[in-house]
Amino acid sequence: MKKIGILFGQERTFPLAFIESVNSRNTPDIIAEPVQIDKVIQGAAVEYDVIVDRISHDVPFYRSYLKNAAICGTAVINNPFWGSADEKFFNNCLATRIGVPVPKTVILPSFELPPDTSPESFANLVYPLNWEQIFEYVGFPAYMKPFSGGGWKHVYKLHNREEFFHNHRETGQLVMLLQEEIVFEEYYRCYCIGGKYVHIMPYEPRNPHHLRYNCNFKPSPDRLHQMSALVQRINLYLGYDFNTVELAIRDGVPYAIDFCNPVPDADRPSVGNDNFEWVVETAATYAIERALSHEPGKDNLTWGEYTRRSIQRELIGEILEEKLEIEE
Repeated sequence: MKKIGILFGQERTFPLAFIESVNSRNTPDIIAEPVQIDKVIQGAAVEYDVIVDRISHDVPFYRSYLKNAAICGTAVINNPFWGSADEKFFNNCLATRIGVPVPKTVILPSFELPPDTSPESFANLVYPLNWEQIFEYVGFPAYMKPFSGGGWKHVYKLHNREEFFHNHRETGQLVMLLQEEIVFEEYYRCYCIGGKYVHIMPYEPRNPHHLRYNCNFKPSPDRLHQMSALVQRINLYLGYDFNTVELAIRDGVPYAIDFCNPVPDADRPSVGNDNFEWVVETAATYAIERALSHEPGKDNLTWGEYTRRSIQRELIGEILEEKLEIEE
């Protein structure tokens, strides 16, 4: 029997509907259930072939449990190791390398010293920073937000340098991004599951939260194709199994605004019935695919094109070294 588990917290609508969707299909020898944890022993396999993770970003204990499960062969959606390394500035840097338009962005050191550091810890940092060049590059209005995390926490819209310096003081020990504002004509939030299933949703981030999916953007077939291709490219390189990508359309160009959401909102009251049904059914389809292809005791994680290419370079280097040693 192949077991699919889902790990979740306060969330209820998606996890319960996901379990029901998987089990209602009566796929031979596949069952879904909530993950149950009564102990975590190093190097010991768990009973799940696939685990869909909806909570470990908030619970470090769960993150360690998932890493141990993955080492022992469980396919974890999303890869818990990649989640530990991921952050928004790196994602933007990668996007610039793979041809995905993103807002002009810089990363800033925290206003206050991090714990267990002193001014001497920053001997390599020139301070004050070259604020004039930074402001000229990004421009105003701009957004300042944490380089990691989400939920629109600690996000500031800034109109000038005075507002920047005033608000930067409030960020304490947070490492922040300063990012160009994209004044958009249309905006879309896009689910991507398995790097191949894409669902594009008109979205208005300026509306109150419960009304953000109530908007009338109507993309053409060409625009849908363009956005789908960008969303797939981002997720294939990052290695996300389950993600959302937000795209802002300015002068006909889709800019990726927010595209590292490994636990994207999938609550029925928030996303609406149609979007909810799509994400539940597609997540169930993909989890079953992963269960059917699961190989016990092997690495069943998704690593992404960026990591895969790095590993391939190392392997090629080792092969060449071995060849030289043989020839000598």
